[in-house]
Amino acid sequence: MERTSILSVKDLVGQSVNLFGWVATRRDHGKIVFIDLRDWSGIVQVVFTPSSKDYAIASELRSEWVLRIKGQVKTRPEKMFNAEIETGKVEIEPEEMEVLNKSETPPFPLDTDGYEIGEESRMKYRYLDLRRQRMAKNLTVRHKIATFIRNWLSDKGFIEVETPILTKSTPEGARDYVVPSRLYAGKFYALPQSPQQYKQLLMVAGLEKYFQIARCFRDEDTRGDRQPEFTQLDLEMSFAEREDVMELNEKLLIDLVKNIYLEKEIQEIPFPRLTYKEAMEKYKTDRPDLRKDKNNPNLLAFCWVVDFPFFEKTDEGGWTFTHNPFSASKTEYMDALLQKQGLREILTTQYDIVLNGWEIGGGSIRNHKPEALEAVFEIIGFKKERIKENFGHMLEAFGYGAPPHGGIAWGFDRLVSILQGEQNIREIIAFPKTGDARDLMMDSPSELEKKQLKELRLKIEK
Repeated sequence: MERTSILSVKDLVGQSVNLFGWVATRRDHGKIVFIDLRDWSGIVQVVFTPSSKDYAIASELRSEWVLRIKGQVKTRPEKMFNAEIETGKVEIEPEEMEVLNKSETPPFPLDTDGYEIGEESRMKYRYLDLRRQRMAKNLTVRHKIATFIRNWLSDKGFIEVETPILTKSTPEGARDYVVPSRLYAGKFYALPQSPQQYKQLLMVAGLEKYFQIARCFRDEDTRGDRQPEFTQLDLEMSFAEREDVMELNEKLLIDLVKNIYLEKEIQEIPFPRLTYKEAMEKYKTDRPDLRKDKNNPNLLAFCWVVDFPFFEKTDEGGWTFTHNPFSASKTEYMDALLQKQGLREILTTQYDIVLNGWEIGGGSIRNHKPEALEAVFEIIGFKKERIKENFGHMLEAFGYGAPPHGGIAWGFDRLVSILQGEQNIREIIAFPKTGDARDLMMDSPSELEKKQLKELRLKIEK
């Protein structure tokens, strides 16, 4: 007999089903034993009476034991309906039961939403924490959002391309995670902070429409709920202007919400637009929360912020980019960029998408001519030798007929957490790190054996 998912039993009254799952709870009411059986799809009540074949075993069951139960789907008495679960109008009358595995007593309850439990404990036993219904729903919806995005962009002619995880260390803002090379002693790969350079090189390659749900890595100091590894929706288009990229992304976000979050309301369509100057003067932030009713959890206030300054002063008195060294200036400032004059006044083509006071994405039209990209690096103080060493491959590629192009990257984890009403991105990531970048379940980072260090020609300083 084939396996039946627990959620589907709500529509199978009178039929025999074969269920597999975990004991969520066991309740003894006099001589009747109630078992809530849980699988990934949901929970259903199983009722053992003294006449049930496996009644004696049912009395010994404990939380998180793994079972197979074959039985009949019955309609509950109306006064016993449970509106809190989707199978609340039915129950299972068991015919046979098999204990597939026993379980130790879990270190914390799994039948709550889990917010009351310390994070360190939840992270250490994440494989148990993920069994709770809230976490199962979060990961299921995350999958639905990713699938919707993939299908939507594919229908628009975009091609998903995987870019390398082992790449080159280049200064892009945050610290790189580095990987020592065994074959090339003293040399290192870096994990990508984003696929920025690769996606631009794909435009040089003539791909025209690229996207990727990409893994990114940044070795940052402890900062709230940021993660050392995270996920982006990464997207790039050739022969595109700022309006093209913004319009496409706005349509995608609207369609995503309307198809997956029927209960949510987008406050204003089309999304309002603010210049950086307007946002700072009116809201004192470039991530304004424009919700008219901040107590309404289903209200989504998207907005665009545009016309950012390209450069800002560093603490040392030099210049640095505000967003991305690969951004192009607005057309009217290109001469000033190439001449490296009036730097404080130059505006970039950068556009940020903001939701309920959180930046969920940002992008720009890119410099596609080598002299413009080189000018940016010279402005921020790079010598010719360093530019060639770090970015020579980009400058050379742009010399072979690079098309005008631009794109965007969404903080995928942040977007999903906001849509799910979660306060922390760790709630929608299967195996996140703690706030201080540790994996308590795997106990990492960890030390390497002396043999590994020797193969890599590394020594650890005390």
